[in-house]
Amino acid sequence: MTVLMVDVDGVLIHGRPADGLPHFTYLERDLGLPPDLLQQAFFQTCWDDIIIGREPLEPRLSGVLAKIAPHLSAAVLIDYWFENDSRLDRNLLADLAGLRRSGVTLFLATNQEHRRARYLMEQLGLGEHFDDIIYSAALGHSKPSPDFFRLATERAGVPPGEIAFIDDMAANIEAARQFGWNAAQWTAGATLTGTLPIFAKWA
Repeated sequence: MTVLMVDVDGVLIHGRPADGLPHFTYLERDLGLPPDLLQQAFFQTCWDDIIIGREPLEPRLSGVLAKIAPHLSAAVLIDYWFENDSRLDRNLLADLAGLRRSGVTLFLATNQEHRRARYLMEQLGLGEHFDDIIYSAALGHSKPSPDFFRLATERAGVPPGEIAFIDDMAANIEAARQFGWNAAQWTAGATLTGTLPIFAKWA
């Protein structure tokens, strides 16, 4: 394997930095917005277009908040969201650094909209750990669409059989395998070499 693709949420990032709880656990207490209401009014109705880049995040969110939480700005909610969804798996990052030093090219391969993709690479510093980020809003397709894996393979510039991939979602693993990637499902408490034994020689 010459390339490793790494999913973000559920693999590299797990919730709130302080305690790992889901990022909107205290949303109503902190910002006066019930998470269920946000889920119903925004994520269930707008997210599919945002995650593949058809719509920008902030204007759509502003329109929804004007109706369900007029006291709250989209900018404040986005900052709260990103900051509370940023607990990094430092052990995995350390293992990945060893792979990268050995010559393996590392990509983030993730369903993200443009703004959080920038946040991950710049504010959270993942640009220092990965060669690039391949994400759904930039590709126009989200996992587990076959087009995501086709376009990601083109970006990687290697044959599918040279690409390893870890993701926490079974549907994404199956889609990657159908495309010829060497994919393995990540589970809580997993290690890189336990999930992908092919990389054990660099541990």
